[in-house]
Amino acid sequence: MDQTEKLLKELTEAYGVTGHEEDVAGIIARHLKPICKISYDKLGSIIAEKRGTPKGPKIMLAGHMDEVGFMVKEVTKEGFVKFLPLGGWWPHVVLSQRVCIRTSKGDVVGVVGSKAPHLLEAEERKKVVEIKDMYIDVGATADNNVAEKLGIRPGDPIVPISPFTVLRNKKAYLAKAWDDRIGCALIIDVMNRLTKIKHPNTVYGVGTVQEEVGLRGATTSVSSVDPDVGFVLEVGLAMDTPGIDGERKEKLGAGPSLYVYDSTMIPNTRLRDLVIEVAEKKKIPYHFTSILRGGTDGGKIHLHRSGVPTQTIGVPTRYIHAQAGILHRDDYDHTVTMLTEVIRRLDQKTVRGLTSR
Repeated sequence: MDQTEKLLKELTEAYGVTGHEEDVAGIIARHLKPICKISYDKLGSIIAEKRGTPKGPKIMLAGHMDEVGFMVKEVTKEGFVKFLPLGGWWPHVVLSQRVCIRTSKGDVVGVVGSKAPHLLEAEERKKVVEIKDMYIDVGATADNNVAEKLGIRPGDPIVPISPFTVLRNKKAYLAKAWDDRIGCALIIDVMNRLTKIKHPNTVYGVGTVQEEVGLRGATTSVSSVDPDVGFVLEVGLAMDTPGIDGERKEKLGAGPSLYVYDSTMIPNTRLRDLVIEVAEKKKIPYHFTSILRGGTDGGKIHLHRSGVPTQTIGVPTRYIHAQAGILHRDDYDHTVTMLTEVIRRLDQKTVRGLTSR
């Protein structure tokens, strides 16, 4: 396992559902503290500052630390845990999954359950079981007071259990939380690349909190950084699985995804064109993507003050917002190189040109 695989394993296996991102922030701080000035906003987003040319423009790299997960709603008198979703979940992928409940007395492992199919009426079998009708079974019995003995209480975070795995195709990685630990990893690797080259700007690597419930960390951290340019580092939606019609280019191995549209932001076209120019000059593969539903931290970053030129860049990923997704190592490496090369070109003159009329 090389250094990149170790980093991706460490980040994806960390527990950090929305509102509970401290472990992930600790990993980012440990990796970047030797080369960056570390600070935090008051909501918990981590900000790593890497200075280049004095008085150069401020470049913000944002990747959200939170993953989709769940929260304890209540514990029934029989000892079953009812829960709420944190972030967008499709109920189909939740049932029968192993999860970890983080409590004041330690981690508690359980499995998501519901009424057995043998007990369902014919019409019930045709319907998707709603999350409100599911529960987590931690092995409770009639004589086991779960709430008291295990310390489970409302508000405790619940995280899917899914270890990082290198598949038989050695460049394909399976793990939970690619959305958006991939962005956190990109920040760490790009910042390390920048220590070896000159860059005419100050770069802020920001691990944001609570993206999955309304881009909240981006709202506060962009005020702390006050950037001149923003890049949102995300997953892209891979479109290369059965059942997806059309000739979409978003697939594993196709290079970074350049977002041209999402429901919260249309990117700055001059910044987008600069990224394309750099990619083509350096022979870095890339493709365009758009999503009609859902947004990114760019939705808040590009609206800061009088506006911030912003571009979202993703790594194509299968099965996001599920217990495990798959991405391709080449796409990750190409994204690191592309971001580093673009940042090298963002001097005062180039940044002014992104918005001049």
